[in-house]
Amino acid sequence: MRGFTQNGYQIKVTLKPFTNGYLYLGHHFGSKQYIIDSVAINSNSEVVFSGKEKLFGGVYMVIYPQKNGWFEILVDKQQHFSVTADTTDIIGKMQFTNSSDNQLFQSYQKIAQEKGKAIALLQKQLKEDPAGSDSVKTRSAITALNAEMQQYREQFIQAHPAHLLTAIFHILQEPKVPDAAQHPGGKYDSAFAYQYYKQHYWDGVSFTDERLVRTPVFEPKLQRYFSNVLQQQPDTLSKAANKILDASISNKEMFKFILSALTEKYINPTYMGQDAVFVNLFERYYAPGKADYWLNDKYRKAVFDRAYSVMANLIGEKAADMNMVDSSGKAAPLYGIKAPYIVICFWDPTCGHCQTEVPQLDSLFQHKWKKQGVQMYGVMTDGGKEAWLKFIREHQLRGWTHVYQLPAVKEAEYAANKPGYKQLYDVYQTPVLYLLDKDKNIIAKKLNHDQLDELLQVKLK
Repeated sequence: MRGFTQNGYQIKVTLKPFTNGYLYLGHHFGSKQYIIDSVAINSNSEVVFSGKEKLFGGVYMVIYPQKNGWFEILVDKQQHFSVTADTTDIIGKMQFTNSSDNQLFQSYQKIAQEKGKAIALLQKQLKEDPAGSDSVKTRSAITALNAEMQQYREQFIQAHPAHLLTAIFHILQEPKVPDAAQHPGGKYDSAFAYQYYKQHYWDGVSFTDERLVRTPVFEPKLQRYFSNVLQQQPDTLSKAANKILDASISNKEMFKFILSALTEKYINPTYMGQDAVFVNLFERYYAPGKADYWLNDKYRKAVFDRAYSVMANLIGEKAADMNMVDSSGKAAPLYGIKAPYIVICFWDPTCGHCQTEVPQLDSLFQHKWKKQGVQMYGVMTDGGKEAWLKFIREHQLRGWTHVYQLPAVKEAEYAANKPGYKQLYDVYQTPVLYLLDKDKNIIAKKLNHDQLDELLQVKLK
């Protein structure tokens, strides 16, 4: 293309009917999209996006002036090309010059659109008459169309093994579990089917292919693997994370993306105990400096502070002792409590949530847990001693070991650079509940009173 230099990128776009405003160039980044360039449209509906540095490979978007739509293009090794399109029929009327990558992409889009429309029509017919005389024929037609798309992708993979679209097709492929006759014993085995699916989930996917970061398909596959495919046990999740991260570590972009995604997922996990996965990530990758090349000070502080808060209170670990005093000023450390089970409640008498939760917790203790040998260790975190004592009296919180930390003890811990109990127990909001066994091992944490009761009853049985 005359006038196009071969340094950086230069993408000429002609997009009818727009003749004013701006067109924007953006790209996918996991589940998000980012705009990286904007150019005013001339009277011929033209813009030229350009830059001195080459773009990272991936799926990019040309975004309309009102940002109410876009069409996608592939950017890989070919970064000097032109595209002409019309919003009345984007895929049908699109034409590329100097980009065989995008010509192949457009061919696929046309076929996918054609098959997709046909499948949607058949599905509509099936929904309107699911038990009709033609329902079997309709289902067979849908299956045949899906098989044709799958065959197209497989043939494309064979013909263009290094193409970005091939990498995307590998992401979209689902493992095909062998027929029941090929299972152990010649009959369907759900355990075998699961293991096969899990072991082949990432077939064909390269964890060093940084182009996948800038596609809309890689992150959903990654998230589904950790949320739905793997058993939700910290050890299992940590081993899988390590395997994928170790495979990606030679590619800085891919490693950064995967580590960031998994950190975000497990730094404050949905399920109790999965913070152990975050601790594993911290100890294996952050602490040794393997992520230092991209960490800024703010992110680094957030990760390190969170890790130090979580490491001391993992499920199954010994709970840290607490140097506390009761309402009369007498020493009442946690390890002085002897009971089959101990519930620790960190609370603040001025906290609205605590004012609701603590009396409900006490009701369970008075009417059920006390008889079962459970002891309550209530830690006043904030709110002042007078408000604390008043709340205890008014709500008759009897039988608890009520404690707080003397200011002098807190100051001494700080001066000695020792972690305080809030860090050791990850208490940055209230109320926070922990369940310990007789040896002060952490059984559960951060459950509400009903969840804690359900778990206790299971343990007591």
